Amino acid sequence: MLITFIILYLLGTIAIGWWASRRVKTAKDFVLAGRNLPLIVAASALFATWFGSETIMGASSEFIEHGVMGIIEDPFGAALCLILVGAFFARPLYRLNIITFNDFFRIRFNRRTELISAIFMVPSYFGWIAAQLVAMAIILHTIAQVPLFWGIVICTVVVVAYTYIGGMWAVSVTDFVQTIMILLGLIILATQLFIEVGSIDRLVEGVPEGFFRFTPEPSLHHFAHYLAAWITIGLGSIPQQDIFQRVMAAKSAETAVRASYLGGMGYLVIGLIPLFIGLCGKVLYPDINNGNPQMVLPQMVLQHSGLFLQILFFGALLSAILSTTSGAILAPATVIGENLIRPYLKEVTDKKLLQIMRWSVVGVAICSAVMANWNSNIFDLVSQSSALSLVSLFIPLTAGLYWKKASCTGALLAMLVGMGVWLACEIIGTDIPSLIYGGIASWAGMLVGSWLKPDQSYSGFTSKAGGS
Repeated sequence: MLITFIILYLLGTIAIGWWASRRVKTAKDFVLAGRNLPLIVAASALFATWFGSETIMGASSEFIEHGVMGIIEDPFGAALCLILVGAFFARPLYRLNIITFNDFFRIRFNRRTELISAIFMVPSYFGWIAAQLVAMAIILHTIAQVPLFWGIVICTVVVVAYTYIGGMWAVSVTDFVQTIMILLGLIILATQLFIEVGSIDRLVEGVPEGFFRFTPEPSLHHFAHYLAAWITIGLGSIPQQDIFQRVMAAKSAETAVRASYLGGMGYLVIGLIPLFIGLCGKVLYPDINNGNPQMVLPQMVLQHSGLFLQILFFGALLSAILSTTSGAILAPATVIGENLIRPYLKEVTDKKLLQIMRWSVVGVAICSAVMANWNSNIFDLVSQSSALSLVSLFIPLTAGLYWKKASCTGALLAMLVGMGVWLACEIIGTDIPSLIYGGIASWAGMLVGSWLKPDQSYSGFTSKAGGS
């Protein structure tokens, strides 16, 4: 019965994509849902940006093993990202009426900056998408003993099917439906488990000392890792296309800002529920923690709950993962079509651009599926993807919006030096997280490049875009 439900759910998702495809007439419809989403749908789409495998399976397993300090990155850092987007980035970017983040780099700086930013942005999604494919494959393996390889293949086909035909309309509509499923499933599961636990005292009595500690120990090493956890997604995911598309799809700049705040607050509140479920599971079924920690929640539900609760949980879990994966695949596919391929073609009709983006969806999905089979640790895959954009794109984006002296040379140096230092630190291995060194290097590159070679033809872009 559970397998039947899973199959019907996946088929239903494809049906939603087919229904949404009727609204896709242009490339802008495919990428930005016609810039016509109301507040509640836009907020649901922003909430669903990352509420996938890492939050429900990855973060909950980290919480069980390492306490609060293990989940600063998600959900706290992720919620911070959405709130910062609403406060500083949504309004000025919305007013530009562009399709991708990389269009901003071309308008504010030059074509070379656009190209390099796109080259850096696209690979940053592969790890994120791969993490979601691994999570869905784990579900299929847990339920039906489907081998991991074939589980990844099946999940890739399903996500590609409805993203290919429906684009951002399919992503937004399914996000709204799936947010309801997520909230309903997690609340019912958390309530039932807490009733079994009996009291808060029993829930916390078995945790080790310092389990709920929210601040680091007073040392440079611990503070550096604490800071890195906050900014990996908190800052690193701000210059990402999936966030940008969801913000730009809102029906107005004010709606985009409010949706970002609402999505961030919702992410934090709902993101705490899987952590609570994981803690309840640790108390009720301590032996289930043996083996792969990412499997704790699925195994607990499968082995110790009735069919109704299993359907609710796996429905919520599939909802979360599908929402995240579809948006994450669409984002780099858009950048490939708009910023990497279109500039090199002499004449590109809107219909041709739409077809290029759709085929790019297929290509991104295949690359991510290969990566998913190469590394099956969800938390590691997500962390790798977020660091890339932090060390290369965050400083040029922020400086481009709010510092009128930021120059093309400064932006290029910020990207190249930040990425180079980060890669070098990753290879060498440093006590301080490498993304901190990369972020500092990116900031220094922006300052030095803008000082050595300022733009002579600056036209006041910042005052126009960054004003309120």
